Amino acid sequence: MTKVAAKADLPFRLRLRLFGYPDVSVNDAALQLGERRALALIIYLAAAKGPVPRETVSALLWPEADGETARVRLRRLIYKIRQAVRADIVESDRANMRLSERVAVDSDVATFENLLARHGFADAERVYASDFLEGFHLDEASDLEEWIFFRREALRGRLVHALERLIQSAFEERRFADAAKFAGRLVECDPLNEAAHRQLIRAAAEGGDFVSARRHYQFCADLLQRSLGVSPSEETRALQHAHAASASQPLLPASVVRYVAVDGLHVAYRTVGDGPVDILLVPGFVSHVERTFEDEHCRRWIERVAKLGRVILFDRRGVGLSDRAEACPTPEAVARDMAAVLDAAQSKRAIVVGASEGGPGSIFFAARYPGRVRRLILWGAMAKGCRSPDYPFALDSQQFDLWLRRITKEWGGALDLRTFAPSLAGDALTQQWWASLLRAASSPGSMRTVLSALRDVDVRPLLPQIPVPTTVMHRKGDRAVRMEAAVYMAENIPDARLLLVEGEDHWFWAGDQEPLIREIEAAANP
Repeated sequence: MTKVAAKADLPFRLRLRLFGYPDVSVNDAALQLGERRALALIIYLAAAKGPVPRETVSALLWPEADGETARVRLRRLIYKIRQAVRADIVESDRANMRLSERVAVDSDVATFENLLARHGFADAERVYASDFLEGFHLDEASDLEEWIFFRREALRGRLVHALERLIQSAFEERRFADAAKFAGRLVECDPLNEAAHRQLIRAAAEGGDFVSARRHYQFCADLLQRSLGVSPSEETRALQHAHAASASQPLLPASVVRYVAVDGLHVAYRTVGDGPVDILLVPGFVSHVERTFEDEHCRRWIERVAKLGRVILFDRRGVGLSDRAEACPTPEAVARDMAAVLDAAQSKRAIVVGASEGGPGSIFFAARYPGRVRRLILWGAMAKGCRSPDYPFALDSQQFDLWLRRITKEWGGALDLRTFAPSLAGDALTQQWWASLLRAASSPGSMRTVLSALRDVDVRPLLPQIPVPTTVMHRKGDRAVRMEAAVYMAENIPDARLLLVEGEDHWFWAGDQEPLIREIEAAANP
């Protein structure tokens, strides 16, 4: 083992390169340890940035051992680290442990996150050399593997977010070579992300390299057919054949994704249509203002509504193209996002459509800013996240946490499609789009934060305070949110109109789209 010494009056400099297989040094000397658990312990404590219960650490490293055995092994591990470094860089007492305050930590992961916080996306992309702790694992330490998985997915999601911002900027500045470079890396991150392939095709074509554009289109088509048994979407085909008749072009004109600052974060939004009435769509737990258009059903819904007025789409903080760092979308926070987006879009008053988990934020907004709401339409929404004696038609907190653990483990596939849209569950293109949208819109760790906020939501006291015209809409067979949640809101909002619609789909754009479109049309033309 390498022995590393440092002067007592100077801090130890611990350097961690964690994008890839870990490379750890102390005061510029490589730290060589006899077992991976010692390395894992140092990495975990560095990531924690504070005290961690000893029981948590021992269970993480030796999940199969009994408590006493794990504690003994942990003491031995700390001793091995002390022998290797010749100092106590790990401090512990009977309850907790942490890195010594004398240890100054330099980490490429921390550098990456700090660059993102300052919107240094290009520098952050360069720092992300490969996935977090790629190739490093302890087969028998399942809890540690789970921690690595969630951390890796969260960081990968933030890389995807940075790449999307870089691609957008490159196109706006006509730097097509850079757009192609960043789009190529986005394809590497998610080979089945058709939107990323489309960006790569577009960058090649607009840069004048039509041969590469045609070749990549064929590569994309072959990959989708081989992996999913589907052909490229209409939008991808139209992009490739941009010189063909206008009927083959995308039906909606492209609109620029813009950002507005809220609470130190940046919220992404875009508008579609230019009618005299504004329609603000408040999305459910996951959204992406670019990927939304890739699903033909959702695209068709937006096309129809854009004929009635200007549709304003946005991603709540924590998801999609909006900033994710420490972003907890409480109803109050979502209401602030809504107000900022309307201000940025120069909209004084809008029809507010709050869908699913977007309902609580819409309720808060309508109660606090009634002058900005032309009509409130709640679709498949709820006023409370978990069951209580006086609200018996939701999951209890334990069931909610079990559901949350399941979806974070299954994140990236066509998650719960039979619950959200049973009429589309067998559609291969919808499956592909939904899985791709989930991967682009969030990561398992980020989604835990977003949905944990929903679990604790309770806006029932605000319902009687809503002074604006309100329609509560719900499908009778909705499998995601029970119909009783809609009845409860309609009974407690003054003069609310309750419309129960036939069908089982939770998504408003799946199944029969007409009832909601008619309600928006009636609000736009009273």
